[in-house]
Amino acid sequence: MTNSIERAGLTIDTALARFIEGEVLAPLGHDTQTFWAGFAALLAKFAPRNAALLARREDLQAQIDAWHTAHAAPIDGAAYQAFLREIGYLVPEPAPFAVSPTGVDAEIATMAGPQLVVPMLNARFLLNAANARWGSLYDALYGTDALDAPAAKAGGYDTARGTAVIAAAKAFLDGAVPLAKGSWADLVSDDVVLKDPSQYAGRSDNALLLRHNGLHIEVVFDPSHPIGATDPAGIADVMLEAALTTIADLEDSIAAVDAEDKLAAYRNWLGVIRGDLADTFAKGGRQVTRALAPDRGFSGPDGKGFTLPGRSLLFVRNVGHLMTNPAILLPGGGEAPEGIMDAVITSAIGAQDVAGLGKYRNSRAENASIYIVKPKMHGPEECAFTNDLFDAVEDLLALPRHTIKVGVMDEERRTSANLAACIHAVRARVVFINTGFLDRTGDEMHTSMRAGPMVRKAAMKAQDWIAAYEARNVAIGLACGLSGRAQIGKGMWAAPDRMAAMMAEKIAHPRAGANTAWVPSPTAATLHAMHYHAVDVFAAQRDIAAAPVPGLDDLLTIPLAAGTNWSEAEITEELDNNAQGLLGYVVRWIDQGVGCSKVPDIHDVGLMEDRATLRISSQHIANWLRHGVCSADQVMAALRRMAAKVDAQNAGDKAYQPMAGRWEQSLAFQAACDLVFKGEAQPSGYTEPLLHAWRLRKKAEG
Repeated sequence: MTNSIERAGLTIDTALARFIEGEVLAPLGHDTQTFWAGFAALLAKFAPRNAALLARREDLQAQIDAWHTAHAAPIDGAAYQAFLREIGYLVPEPAPFAVSPTGVDAEIATMAGPQLVVPMLNARFLLNAANARWGSLYDALYGTDALDAPAAKAGGYDTARGTAVIAAAKAFLDGAVPLAKGSWADLVSDDVVLKDPSQYAGRSDNALLLRHNGLHIEVVFDPSHPIGATDPAGIADVMLEAALTTIADLEDSIAAVDAEDKLAAYRNWLGVIRGDLADTFAKGGRQVTRALAPDRGFSGPDGKGFTLPGRSLLFVRNVGHLMTNPAILLPGGGEAPEGIMDAVITSAIGAQDVAGLGKYRNSRAENASIYIVKPKMHGPEECAFTNDLFDAVEDLLALPRHTIKVGVMDEERRTSANLAACIHAVRARVVFINTGFLDRTGDEMHTSMRAGPMVRKAAMKAQDWIAAYEARNVAIGLACGLSGRAQIGKGMWAAPDRMAAMMAEKIAHPRAGANTAWVPSPTAATLHAMHYHAVDVFAAQRDIAAAPVPGLDDLLTIPLAAGTNWSEAEITEELDNNAQGLLGYVVRWIDQGVGCSKVPDIHDVGLMEDRATLRISSQHIANWLRHGVCSADQVMAALRRMAAKVDAQNAGDKAYQPMAGRWEQSLAFQAACDLVFKGEAQPSGYTEPLLHAWRLRKKAEG
């Protein structure tokens, strides 16, 4: 590290150290010498334990590989489960218990609504997501294909499209907040009489505030507005309470490989916690500055004033246990585990909110909380490690016990199979469990890499294990008492331009008992909010909780393509699909440091992709290579074919560096090749070690 400073035996990037001391600790009144000594002691205690847990992963994988090598398919399910219990991969179920987090905000515990995930390094996106607590239903319907009506004509406001939007919005109001008589379409003034008077929540100067299924709806009356002027009642818009929560992400959606990147990310987190983050950019030929939205003021039915949050409640997603980062070096010279670094620094920043030092409050609970999502934990041992780590961070920062809450990503097979024990390990601080199809599938394939060739990627969602995974996650969460105390979440809708399909399909998530689910944009959050008006999630949870928790048999059924004999055309199609998706994402990660963006798929459909995409694609090709479904030459031919396609898809990007024909010069193409051909050897099939190495090389080249 060329520009560093020594603190308590740690070697720390100077800019990062000064940021922590001057901008994070000073407002809290913490003594910096005491902090660094405590941080050094925490690293000395937890870094070796972190390393031991990673070694345990590798040991279990080696034993599973050996078992599959010795036991050809078809697999005897009973013998397989007995083996997994013998090696400690499966642990005994805990006795019945209920989670017990305290100081949990209503957005997490007692409300149901959409959740955004946003890359921390992009200030504009971060502000957009934080401000997506409220969204215009008129805008969301007008600008997307969610409305079954002719698309808006170019050249200004399309009256025909607008009329269809208004009709659809009023039909929504009829369903969610019906009038005592007639339809919202027939309303001729702002004198509204509801069928259920308890749905009236208040008023502002120009809006009526209503409530349904715990979510607010704001009907805006403004006869001077271009839309309100054409409406019999003067309704100018319908605003929905949308993204109740947002995950500000330090993990899969960003490319952060060194102190410079981490400092930029931490600075944005501090900005949204302090409330002073702003971003200026060009839009429509003029400069626009975006800042955090203020709270919204109303007068209640009793005439007393009150406010509602203007912003989404923020989680921060730390990185997992695997990676280290050169921003902080340990006394022996090794890099500090990045997950430990994140835990300390993001919590220290969050402590400013707990102390009430920001312009706005993030956590409004009586005993405010800091919300951290912890990804990629493998089983209850690693969850217990996180719980102990958070205890130590609280002690370091003089925070009350369990101020730091945890969201557990159920995205690794050993966690899915032992979910109740994982939740038990963090039972006093857990506020979130969530499923993640892509990472979970990547781990499914890597864990069972030696068992045989896997089904095609598109067929994965129809496999027994995935249905069991999704159902068990909800059922176990309910059995552990999460309802009314925590979020049970579902994964991302990846296609931001396909809102009609989202509206048809994603209602399955609240119906399945999920009181939150991920969406790719503020507009998608507004539309997905309609699903939580259509479904009483907590009633659905009560019904699901009455049924027994599904067993392990289906969950542990490996998705093997037994007896399948694919044609050459089918193999080529599958390789091209995997290679195109992999290259389309990697080229932006390595060359531009972009960790999440709308990447065209092989059919030119834009998908919001993050690092989990690489894990599933690279592991699938690695699996087929291992079992001789395809050859290395076929894979390389697919990569080169798809490099040309990805180049063409990015032809309009001035910052883009082509790959085709530059096989030795393109670091992005070489990184993609490594992800495939070295994929089986990567720890748990993760892509981060290779991506970080290639990105650091790219940054070194300038």
